[in-house]
Amino acid sequence: MLSTRTLRLPRLCASDTFNRAQINHLILNQRWSDLQFSSPDALLLFLLDDPSLQLDPALQFFKWATRQALPSPFPLPLHCRLLLLLASSHRFSHLRSLIHSLVKSRVHPPASIFHSLAVSGAPKSTLSLVADVLLTELARRSTADAAVEAFRRARAYGFKLSPLSCNPLLNSLVRESRLKTAERVYKEMVMGMAEPDLITFNTIIHGFSKAGKMQRAKDLMLDMKRRGVCPSVVTFNTIIHGYCQMGRVGGLIRAGEVFEEMILSRISPNLITFNTLINGQCREGSFSSAQKLFDEMLEMGLKPNTVTYNCLINGLCAEGRMEEARRMLEEMKAGEGTKPSIRTYNSIINGYCKKKMMMMKEAERLVIEASEMGIEPDVITYNTLIDGHCRSGNIEAAEELYGSVFKKQGFPPNISTFNSLILGFCRGGDKKKMRWVWDEMAEHGVKPDLVTYNQLIGCLCGNGRSNKGLKLLDEMFEVGLKPSHVSYNLVIDGFCREGNVRAALNLRWRMEKQGKRPNEVTFNVFIKCFCKMGKMEEANKLLNEMLMKGLTPNKITYDIIRDEMIDNGFVPDVDGHLLCARS
Repeated sequence: MLSTRTLRLPRLCASDTFNRAQINHLILNQRWSDLQFSSPDALLLFLLDDPSLQLDPALQFFKWATRQALPSPFPLPLHCRLLLLLASSHRFSHLRSLIHSLVKSRVHPPASIFHSLAVSGAPKSTLSLVADVLLTELARRSTADAAVEAFRRARAYGFKLSPLSCNPLLNSLVRESRLKTAERVYKEMVMGMAEPDLITFNTIIHGFSKAGKMQRAKDLMLDMKRRGVCPSVVTFNTIIHGYCQMGRVGGLIRAGEVFEEMILSRISPNLITFNTLINGQCREGSFSSAQKLFDEMLEMGLKPNTVTYNCLINGLCAEGRMEEARRMLEEMKAGEGTKPSIRTYNSIINGYCKKKMMMMKEAERLVIEASEMGIEPDVITYNTLIDGHCRSGNIEAAEELYGSVFKKQGFPPNISTFNSLILGFCRGGDKKKMRWVWDEMAEHGVKPDLVTYNQLIGCLCGNGRSNKGLKLLDEMFEVGLKPSHVSYNLVIDGFCREGNVRAALNLRWRMEKQGKRPNEVTFNVFIKCFCKMGKMEEANKLLNEMLMKGLTPNKITYDIIRDEMIDNGFVPDVDGHLLCARS
C-alpha cells in the first residue's frame, strides 16, 4: 500500500465516515444521485485505501467525478496514486486511458507529474512502467518539447524506460528535424535508460539520411550490428534513398555499394529498393543503368508498379526519347496493377513541351487521352502546357489556356502558373500584360517568389534597365525573400553590359556583406567584362582570385580565356594554379 503521508493526501473528516460496501454498491450501479459526500478528494482517498485492492469503484468514481467537472479537481498526488495502483494491478488499458486524459487536459506539466510520481514511495518497477506509458502518450499527443522534458525527468529520477516510449519520442524529433536532441536521446538510451531496438535504429538512421548526413547514418548501421540488432530491408532502403537524394555520381555509387552489401547480408531487396535506385539513376540522366536495374528486378520475380514505370518514363522523357516513353506508357496500360496516373501523363506532356512548337499538339492530345481514361488533369498539367507555349513563343495560346482553365473553369492557379506567364510576356516585352499578371496574382492571393523576382530582374537587366532591376532586388528584402546568387548575378551582368562597372563592383561588395560569396558565374561575368574593356590585367587578377577561392572554372570560363584573352594575344598568368585552356 502506498504511503498517504508521502503523497500529502487529504485527510478524512469526521463527517466523511463511509460504509465501504454501501458506497461500492452505489458506485458500481451508477446510483450517483444517492451518493453522499462532502469532499470528492476524501471519497476517492477512501476508495483507494480498500484493503482488498478492489479498484473498480475508485476508477468509476474518478471518471464520473472528472466528467462532472466538480469545483475542486482531484489533486495530482491522488491522480498519480490511482495510476500507480492501476500499473501494479496490471490494468494497462485503464492506465493508458487515464494517462491519455491527463496529457490531453494539459492541467499539469510533465515536471509536476514526474515529481509527484517520484515522491510516492512506489516500487521503481511500477514507477518506470507509469513513466513509460506517460512518455509514450506525450510523444504521440503533445509537443516534442513536453516529451523531451518527460524523458529528462525520467532520467533524473532513475526510471527505466522501454523502446515503446523512446521510439515515438525519437520519431517526433526526427519529424521536426531536431537531430541533435534525437541523438542525445539515443545516447541516453544506449547508456542504460532503454534498450534500443530495430525501430530505434531505423528511426534515427532515417533522420540522418533525410538531413543528408550519410556518414553518420552509415555509422549507426554499424553500431546496430555491434549491438546484435540486424539491419532490415527498411534500414538498407533508408540509406540507399539518402545516397540517391545526394545526387551526382558519388551518391549513386555509394547507393550501389549499400545495395551490394544488402545482397551479401542476405536481405532481399523489395520493390521500394529498386524504385529508389531506378529513380536515382533516371534523375541523374543514366537511363541505361536504370534499365539494368529494372531487368534485375524482373529476374528476381518482382513486378513493377506505377511508381516504377513513372520513374522510367520520366527518365526517358528527360533524355528526349519520347517514342520509347509512349511505348512504355502502352506497356503500363496493358499490365496488371500498373494503371497510369496523372503524374505519368505529366512527365510525357512535359517531355513534349520541352520540344517546343514541334510537339505541343501531341502534348495537348495526351491531355485529352488522360481525360478519356478518367484521369483528370491537375494544376501541374496545365502549368506545363502554359510553360510550353510561353517557351515556344506562342504566348497567345498560353493566355487563352489560362483564360479557359483558370478563369472560366475556376481551376486554382499557383505561383508556377504566373511565373510561366511572366516569362512569356517578359520575352515578348509586353509590359502591359506583365502588369496584368501581377494583378491576377493579387486577385488570387498568390505572392511572388524568388523565381518571380529573378524573371522580372532578368527581363529588366536584359533590356538595359539594371537600375530598376536593382530596385527589385532591394524589394525582395522588404517582402521577406532572400536574393539568390542568380538574383545578384543577373543585376551584376546587367550593369557590366551597360558599362557601369562601378555599380557592378558595389553590388558584389553588398552581396558579400549579405553572406553570398561570388560563385563561378559572378567571376565569369566580371572577367568577361574587363576583357571587353581591354583591361586584361584586371581580368587576370579576377581569374587568380577565382582559383584561390577554390572555385572550379567551367566551360564558360575556358571559352572566355580562349576567345577574349588568348585570341587577343594575352596569355593569362595563373600564379601556380593548374589551368589548361580547352580547345
